Amino acid sequence: MKFPGSVLASVFLFVAETTAALYLSSTYRSGGDGMWQALTLLFSLLPCALVQLTLLFVHRDFSRDRPLVLLLHLLQLGPLFRCFEVFCIYCQSSHIEEPYVSITKKRQMPKNGFSEEIEKEVGQAEGKLFTHRSAFSRASVIQAFLGSAPQLTLQLYISTLQQHITIGRCFFMVLSLLSIVYGALRCNILAIKIKYDEYDVKVKPLAYVCIFLWRSFEIATRVIVLVLFTSVLKAWVVMVVLINFFSFFLYPWILFWCSGSPFPENIEKALSRVGTTIVLCFLTLLYAGINMFCWSAVQLKINNPDLISKSQNWYRLLVYYMLRFIENAFLLLMWYLYKTDIYIERERQSMSRGGAERGRHRIQSSLQALSCQHRAWHGAPTQEPRDHDLSRSLTQPTEPPRRPSIFNF
Repeated sequence: MKFPGSVLASVFLFVAETTAALYLSSTYRSGGDGMWQALTLLFSLLPCALVQLTLLFVHRDFSRDRPLVLLLHLLQLGPLFRCFEVFCIYCQSSHIEEPYVSITKKRQMPKNGFSEEIEKEVGQAEGKLFTHRSAFSRASVIQAFLGSAPQLTLQLYISTLQQHITIGRCFFMVLSLLSIVYGALRCNILAIKIKYDEYDVKVKPLAYVCIFLWRSFEIATRVIVLVLFTSVLKAWVVMVVLINFFSFFLYPWILFWCSGSPFPENIEKALSRVGTTIVLCFLTLLYAGINMFCWSAVQLKINNPDLISKSQNWYRLLVYYMLRFIENAFLLLMWYLYKTDIYIERERQSMSRGGAERGRHRIQSSLQALSCQHRAWHGAPTQEPRDHDLSRSLTQPTEPPRRPSIFNF
C-alpha cells in the first residue's frame, strides 16, 4: 500500500501557513497596522473554513451521526484529525486481512506498440485511503489559490511599501509560495490521470521536478507583476482583478449555455437543485482563482457528467499564455511609466544623502587646507589638525588671515 505522503504534505502546509499567519497578524497589531492585520486574517481564515467544508463534503459527514468530527472541524482541527485517521488506517492495513476486495483493471503504458491489462485487488482500507487522498488534494488546491495566492500578493505588497522584509514575513511568503506551487502540481497530476484514465500512470521524480520549477517561475512572475503594478496604480488594480476574475468565472457558464445542454442533476444525489447550483458556482470560483495566477491544466466543463473535460485543448493553452504575456507586459509598462510614488522618491533620497556626504567631506578638506595656511602665515609649525580643532572650526567663525609684512619678524 502506498505511503500517504500527499496527505502529510497537505496537513503540514495547512498548519504551518495558518500558524505563520496568526503570528504575523499579531505583529501587525502590535505595530498599529490594523488594515494589514485584518487582511492577513481574512486570507488565512477564509480558506481554512472552505477546507473544513470540503473535507466534510467529500466524506459525506453532513448526513452521518458524527458530532465529534463536526466539532473538530468547527474548531479548525479537521485536517489534523483526518491525518491521524489516515495513518491509523495505513498502520493497521498490514496487520488486518481484508475479507472483501474489489478488482480494478488498468492497462500499462504502451511499450513498442503493445499494452497489457493489469488486474489489481483493492481492499476497503486502500479505498478509504484513496478517498482521503482525493479530499486532501482538493483541500490543497482550495487553500493554495483562494488563500495562499492573495496572501503572498498582500505580504509582498506590504514589503514593497515598507521597504524591508522581516524574518517572519519572509518565512510566511516562502510557505505561501510552496503552497501555491503544490496546489498547481496537484492540478497537473490530476490532468495527467484524467487524460490517461485507462492506464496505470506512474509519474517519475524528474517530471515532478520539472513541473515544480515551471509552476514556481510562472506564479512568482505573476505575483511580482501584480505587486509592482499595485504599488503605483492602486485604483486601477481593482479593475484588472475584476476583469480577470469575471472572465474566467463566466467562461464555463457561457460554454454551457451555448451548448444547450440540460442542467446537471447527477453531481450528488443528496443535493437539491439549489445545492447543485451552489457547488457549481464554487467550482467556477475556484477555477477562476486558479487561472488568475497560473494555467489550471484542468478544464471545467459543466455539461459533462464528470464536470471536467478529459481532452487537452492545446489551442486554449496557447491562447492563455499569449494573453497572459501581453497582460504582464502591459502592466510592467504602466509600472515603468508611473513609478513616481515610491521608487523615484527613494532614488532622490539616496542621491541627496550621497550628495550631503560628499559635501561634508569637501568642507572638511577645505577647512584643513585653510587651517594649515593660517598657521603658516602666523609662523606656527604646520601640523595636521586634530578632530577637536576641526569641530571647533566648524562651529566658530574664523578671522580672515592677515597679510604677512616685515613688521611681523
